Amino acid sequence: MPEAKARIALLEEAQWDGETRDLLEKTRQQDGRIFNIFRTLARHPKLLKRWMPFANHILFKNTVSFREREILILRIGWLCQAEYEWAQHVLFARRAGLSDAEIERIKQGAQAPGWNERERLLLTATDELRRDACIGQATWQALKQHYSAEQLMDIVFTVGQYNMVSMALNTLGVELDDGLVGFRGR
Repeated sequence: MPEAKARIALLEEAQWDGETRDLLEKTRQQDGRIFNIFRTLARHPKLLKRWMPFANHILFKNTVSFREREILILRIGWLCQAEYEWAQHVLFARRAGLSDAEIERIKQGAQAPGWNERERLLLTATDELRRDACIGQATWQALKQHYSAEQLMDIVFTVGQYNMVSMALNTLGVELDDGLVGFRGR
């Protein structure tokens, strides 16, 4: 179980150099906040600078629908027990049209009642990628009936990106942003 305490402190604004300021200003929310993930990763600005274009592709330029992408992200976040990831993406999932009941059902996976075929396949693919580092042949063939080659690649890279991010969040101890409630009720 990941620790709930930061292992790497947030980089405070007084510590930002010019490069760091440029990077972090790009992540500033409409309400002025900069999420803790970015303020933590800013401790390694070269990593943050190179990671951000990939992360932005996965989150904003992905060929998989917003709703389906959030199903993938929440499932891998749940499997990794990444509370920060889960809490942030519950908000995204709601904007993508997922109900609170569906969000809770993601924790149960593909076997939970109520998923359509595509959603079951996405949940199954996520579980297989986490467990085996590969989508199984039967799941792959079924996914190919619904998704283009680009979409299939985006499915794999979405799960991979958020598996990696979940590992970083858990290991670095990135604390929840103010106002977020994780699955542990904090």
